[in-house]
Amino acid sequence: MYRQLISNSWKACLLFVCVFFSGITVKADDSLYSPNKKIGVSWDNPVKGLRVIYKKGDVPISVVQLENIGLQLQRASGDEFNYVSSSAVTSIREDYTMITGKRRHCTNEGNQQVFHFENGQNVSLDLELRVYDDGIAFRYVFPQPTKEICVTDENTAFVFQEGITRWTQKLNQAYEDFYLKNKGRVQGYTAGQWGFPALFEVAGSVFTLISEANVAKGNCGSWLNNASSASSYKVEMAEPTNVSGRWCSPWRVAIIGSLADVVESTLVTDVSEPCRLSDVSWIKPGVVSWIYWAYNHGSRDYQIIKKYIDFAADFHLPYMLIDAEWDEMGNGGNVEDALAYAKQKNIAPLLWYNSSTAWCAFGPLYRLNKPEMRQKEFAWLESMGVKGIKVDFFSQDSISTMNYFVDILEDAAKYHLMVNFHGAPIPRGWQRTYPHLMSVEGVYGAEWYNNKETLTDSAAWHNCTLPFTRNVVGPMDYTPCTFTDSQHPHITSNGHELALLVAFESALQHLADRPEGYHAQPAEIRSFISSLPTVWDDTKLLSGYPSSYVVLARKSGDCWYIAGLNGTNGKKSLAVDLSFIQEPVKEITLYADGKERNQFDIQMLSGLKKAIHEVDCLPRGGFVMKVQMKN
Repeated sequence: MYRQLISNSWKACLLFVCVFFSGITVKADDSLYSPNKKIGVSWDNPVKGLRVIYKKGDVPISVVQLENIGLQLQRASGDEFNYVSSSAVTSIREDYTMITGKRRHCTNEGNQQVFHFENGQNVSLDLELRVYDDGIAFRYVFPQPTKEICVTDENTAFVFQEGITRWTQKLNQAYEDFYLKNKGRVQGYTAGQWGFPALFEVAGSVFTLISEANVAKGNCGSWLNNASSASSYKVEMAEPTNVSGRWCSPWRVAIIGSLADVVESTLVTDVSEPCRLSDVSWIKPGVVSWIYWAYNHGSRDYQIIKKYIDFAADFHLPYMLIDAEWDEMGNGGNVEDALAYAKQKNIAPLLWYNSSTAWCAFGPLYRLNKPEMRQKEFAWLESMGVKGIKVDFFSQDSISTMNYFVDILEDAAKYHLMVNFHGAPIPRGWQRTYPHLMSVEGVYGAEWYNNKETLTDSAAWHNCTLPFTRNVVGPMDYTPCTFTDSQHPHITSNGHELALLVAFESALQHLADRPEGYHAQPAEIRSFISSLPTVWDDTKLLSGYPSSYVVLARKSGDCWYIAGLNGTNGKKSLAVDLSFIQEPVKEITLYADGKERNQFDIQMLSGLKKAIHEVDCLPRGGFVMKVQMKN
């Protein structure tokens, strides 16, 4: 069994954690550390729990206790797993490249230890634990079950100190709700079920974000449940899982550190399976002209489709999405005519499909459910020059839904189709395994201006929460940048709306507004939108706090794009510290709020002579700063 000497400060903290959680003092005999020694996990008997500690400077801080290690099996007795032994510590080091996401070049580096358990039925179970510089990850493994096993649920609970602040989203089928700031209970909500991810402020400026990753075929998704205790979040599986042969659960991921550590982390993709595609040259992210927000039934109208194709051509956008009900298109043309018109304008079309598993109100229906039908449809799409699909209205985190995701992704790759899942659960690291997964909704996005008045007053603070929560775990199809109004008005500034294009990461970034809304903007804004990248070489959080404000920088080539969002109802000055840029700067362009919320103030700034720039934002305002470096 691996044992490691620990520093006095770590010992003191680990003893404190034992006292805090169990009421008794015991020696922390075993531990596993991150490569930089900032994060540690300790245990006395692993089946009883693991303690997670983070060092802020020289101060060790209790992050979370992992309790009730193990799984529930469908048997009358003998299910309780007992600790047998553990492996030696091994180091993990893997460099990989992403097409999409926060950065192109990523490193999966951490230390791993495996715990071996066995129950009264002679069933062996392993717990694989990894500790990274930016968090921890663990999963359960049946190494060689001798017969079929039914896993009815997972026992693991994340137990936090009482009274800490957290941002959690009520569980719903499409993961479309607000991340509510709370202390563990939300008035009127007794179910206690919270969708991933969930953000916790465990101490001053120390945070942890909980999610899951690498949900493979045969597994369901899961969520958190704190109904029994406000500070104990049990992992709850969507449904029982039948296991035969070697089986791995999804990874449970806890990103730990400062808000910058959380936002910049790639831990979700680090633990996910590597890319399965041998050829990725056909995957081309970009900005999309999108019809649904302004015209809910616009894809039935050939003339409106042409209008959006023309808009894409005018703004030099690569794509236009033809949305729901295109199978009923009329008014001068059908879908084949629309695809031909897009080709004439040198615009690559994307097409919408109903998954036909949940809400079947809109067509086309039942074209993707069976493998032979799906492959026939995908072959037709490729022959017609379609470059991607948007598949909508999925059921929740069931095994069948997870399998369906993977089946669509695998078949779409054969026909060179990029994929966007809408009305769907959050991404679970699939964007690494299947890099043609461009985006996933799973967010309370701009289309809710169509559905309910709630977003009008809540959008600004909600938009300042998403970079710290939902968008941490994967691409997010929010459909940003609306300058005009839909059924319900927006009161964010135009500067705020423009900044969402940078603040929110999505490899296919759908412009939600009507063409007139973009044509009405100043030439500089039109040019900015026309040249906007949607994939990034690097991402840095410069400052921010959930629900209040955010200043986020993303690098593409020789440019840094910096988005600032004010989530408050008052004016706010946001500082932009450019000291992180080492290269010589050619020019800086600031697209800031004007005097009124529908106006811009566009300025050319003086290089890096001034390392910190203060940008004034209107209530619910924002800005983009584009820093062009010298070649």
